[in-house]
Amino acid sequence: MRFLENLFESTLWQGRLFVLLAVIFGMIGGFVLFIVASMDIYDVTLYTYDTIISHTHPENFHSKIVGDIIGAVDLYLIAVVMFLFSFGLYELFISKIDIAEKSEGSKILEIHNLDQLKDKLAKVIVMVLIVNFFKRALHTNYHGALEMLYFAGSIFALAFALYFLHKGHE
Repeated sequence: MRFLENLFESTLWQGRLFVLLAVIFGMIGGFVLFIVASMDIYDVTLYTYDTIISHTHPENFHSKIVGDIIGAVDLYLIAVVMFLFSFGLYELFISKIDIAEKSEGSKILEIHNLDQLKDKLAKVIVMVLIVNFFKRALHTNYHGALEMLYFAGSIFALAFALYFLHKGHE
């Protein structure tokens, strides 16, 4: 009976290694997002350069550039979520990252429990939502005072949420 118990517990413990799939593919997803966002910034740079060289000024020139750059920032933030998720899962389920503990760099990737991982992910996800809101707000047409009031209220709600996120950190 003891043999079966040891075999089961050993199998159960080794099963945690399946988390490596999420870690590996999370990192790949983060790399892909960084590449795509960088290509978006590169495209905006080429578009701006072409516009300057041709001495033209398209109708929505500023909003297109700002919108595309904000979209790239959004992708960068989502990539950071993927990296935080991957590092956190690895440290929680597999092993501590020895080189990170010896490093004198940022401790942002240090995660000691599931609550820390959730907290870090939640903060970055809130920032992704705020950036996404800003991008959508740039392309929204307002047709009256009530819509502008809703817009102002949503900005106030975001500022309020950011205040409490920061206050909770202290």
